[in-house]
Amino acid sequence: MYIIKVKGKAKIPDYIQLRDSNFVLIAYFRADRPLKNLDRYGLEGKEDELAALISSLEFGKLQKLEL
Repeated sequence: MYIIKVKGKAKIPDYIQLRDSNFVLIAYFRADRPLKNLDRYGLEGKEDELAALISSLEFGKLQKLEL
């Protein structure tokens, strides 16, 4: 799975994209909102680690998600 942080402009907020190994979009959510329904993506119980990773991500840089 891969993660990328997308920079918003003006009134559009920053977003996070989760993509599978074929780079198909599997999740798209706001970077500033609490993380919900992570069990759908196999990330249950990793909310704190994922929140820390999101805050340290650079915009526009695709990164392999290893939690």
